[in-house]
Amino acid sequence: MKRSSVLAMASAVLMTAAASSAMAQGAEEIRIVLPEQPANLEPCGTIITNVGQILSQNVVEPLTVIDPKTGQPQPKLATEWTQVDPVTWRLKLRDGVKFQDGSDFNAEAVVFSINRMTGGKLTCSNIAKFGDAKLTVTAVNDLTVEIKSDKPQPILPTLLSVVMVVSPKTPEDKAVNDPVGTGPFKLSTFSPETVVLDAFDGYWGQKPEFTKATYVWRPESSIRAAMVETGEADLTPSIAIQDASNPETDFAYLNSETTAIRIDTAQPPLDDLRVRKALNLAIDWEGLAQLFGDDVKRASQMVVPGINGHDEKLEAWPYDPEEAKKLLEEAAADGVAVDTEIKLIGRNGIYPNGAEAMEAMMTMWQAVGLNVKLTMLDVADWLRYLQKPFPEERGANLLQMMHDNNKGDAAFTIPIFYRSSGNYSTLADPALDKEIDTALAATGEDRTKSFKAIFDKARKEVVADIPMFHMIGYTRVGARLDWKPDITTNSEIPLANIRLRD
Repeated sequence: MKRSSVLAMASAVLMTAAASSAMAQGAEEIRIVLPEQPANLEPCGTIITNVGQILSQNVVEPLTVIDPKTGQPQPKLATEWTQVDPVTWRLKLRDGVKFQDGSDFNAEAVVFSINRMTGGKLTCSNIAKFGDAKLTVTAVNDLTVEIKSDKPQPILPTLLSVVMVVSPKTPEDKAVNDPVGTGPFKLSTFSPETVVLDAFDGYWGQKPEFTKATYVWRPESSIRAAMVETGEADLTPSIAIQDASNPETDFAYLNSETTAIRIDTAQPPLDDLRVRKALNLAIDWEGLAQLFGDDVKRASQMVVPGINGHDEKLEAWPYDPEEAKKLLEEAAADGVAVDTEIKLIGRNGIYPNGAEAMEAMMTMWQAVGLNVKLTMLDVADWLRYLQKPFPEERGANLLQMMHDNNKGDAAFTIPIFYRSSGNYSTLADPALDKEIDTALAATGEDRTKSFKAIFDKARKEVVADIPMFHMIGYTRVGARLDWKPDITTNSEIPLANIRLRD
């Protein structure tokens, strides 16, 4: 969209703000404007940003939550846990909890929720965090469950932070848009224009200061920023750096997201290592960083610093277009069809300036001789390329991604992208699979060293992706709210944690 169009739209927002802000200023309602419409409201997809920011810890709750400062699991619907043996954990559950439909929260509900997630009857993005682990869940008594895995899971309590517990009345074999959980809010409406949540009077925990939450979506960052400025909305979790112009309402923070491009290594000419290396070398990283802000960090791997397994000594790819051209020439001389059209698949609204970044990268790849064409998709169509089963007709493709790992451990990243069974993986390498399985079963320093070795191999030998940047987030918060973003904001915005200023 042209800049003049954006400014015109922003002006329209400002002109109508007086009428529309009255609803937002009522202390009983909070209004949040998101970059994109959620494709659905399935609790098994809360690792997708626009689903998690609405549902997670608002409508549905997990068994554990991760402390953003320590990365350690903390009680939520599970109050304590004990490792019985290397493959078995026993959890005590919170007493006195009700689902929003009146059902009791108990061990049978946990068994149902985990089996629904792992049973394969519906597409479940959250299961990607478990890799190929097979879980057997048993109700020991009304408030105790036992979880067995087919292989050691030393961080199972951390993994359980992505298990969203749903009412046993939820259909087990299909995705839903009317989730029922134990959270402080229940779903009121979901339409193409809004999601509305109403406070749940029977909530077991701390009551939120709001009785209603309304979510709307606007793709233009400048529009979202203007809506908060005028009071039409109370906060927006993501704005572009050029719109973060008010130090009193705009907050910059190092979030847990890593931007990247996944390379479909199964499709020629991307099945040639030289082509994959050339893709990384062809990018002017310093120039591209201008779209993301001065504080953005170049990424050499798919987890941010502070995550167990991050290798601070691993160097990011340099900018060397001449070496990229040389590699492509060598591949072409060996019969690799380097002029094959490669589809660059972007996602609308994935992050501020995301479309502009894809356009710039496409141009840089074309400059070294690659035939790359950009296609921008909405989230529902984009998901078809992100997770298995991939479309059979996909051909050679590069996929724009933003990976969130705020759980403290590389187990939430490595098996998803690099194990043959990984939900987002395009690889098929039994030797690497074995190395990953050994790392996942390890503890302490052995675990850290093993993860670092895998990231080193992914960067230097496998080259299944193009790590871009560890992201700086920019959030605008209205003057009446007492709340600041943290490392978890890209995956959830717990409404019960937001306070009104006195």
